[in-house]
Amino acid sequence: MITLLTDFGLSDVYVGVMKGIISQINPQINVIDLTHQIPPQNIAAARFCLMNAYSYFPHGTVHLGVVDPGVGSTRRAIAVKFATGFLVGPDNGIFSGVLSQSPALSAVELTNSDYWWVTQSSATFHGRDIFAPVAAHLASGVLLDDLGSAIDIASLVKLELPNRTVIDTSIHGCIQYIDSFGNLMTNIPGDDIIGKRWIVIAGGVEIPGGKTYSDQPHLSAIALIGSHGWIEIAVNGGNARSQLHLDYLDPVQVLF
Repeated sequence: MITLLTDFGLSDVYVGVMKGIISQINPQINVIDLTHQIPPQNIAAARFCLMNAYSYFPHGTVHLGVVDPGVGSTRRAIAVKFATGFLVGPDNGIFSGVLSQSPALSAVELTNSDYWWVTQSSATFHGRDIFAPVAAHLASGVLLDDLGSAIDIASLVKLELPNRTVIDTSIHGCIQYIDSFGNLMTNIPGDDIIGKRWIVIAGGVEIPGGKTYSDQPHLSAIALIGSHGWIEIAVNGGNARSQLHLDYLDPVQVLF
């Protein structure tokens, strides 16, 4: 199985072409679309989505992620083995969320063009020429070591978020993802507030904690533990991003 995540959208043929490459290499591979609506070049959004999706797939799944503003530059094209599967894509931090929960076991730079679609890759579409064919070969049983040169897993690029800081009476974090409803996902785990009375301060607004969106009146803000396990800020029937004027990496504080 291969999961596929990109910022390509569905208006162009890019996603379909990648699937075509995969099917030519092995038509038996099951390709699951995670999303192709990652905001353009938004590595943080891709990081979050992969981090919160990978655990729902069978052992050995290849997770192919292409959000690649550095395509054609000196950034590395990589494949990574971790406990439950493989990651294929650019070395730009897109996989750092997954690897923060399930550390890398080994990694290679994709230097063996025998497993590319063409030996001279396009400078602007590595998804087609390198990542899709490599993912297909990997899902078909090709060994990771055959795909290129081994690299030090400590050298893999990490996307650094502002540190989550925990003290006795509060937790300081940030917004790490915003979904299509405008809900704001923080980098504060729900486990941090279990059994406590708490509120959230974000954008200068005090937001009460609750269990579900309807715990507050229509168009009122609420903070809760989302289905992904992180503290989330929402507006019942509305859009928290636009109503609270908040964006990626903006600070958030939980007060007990």
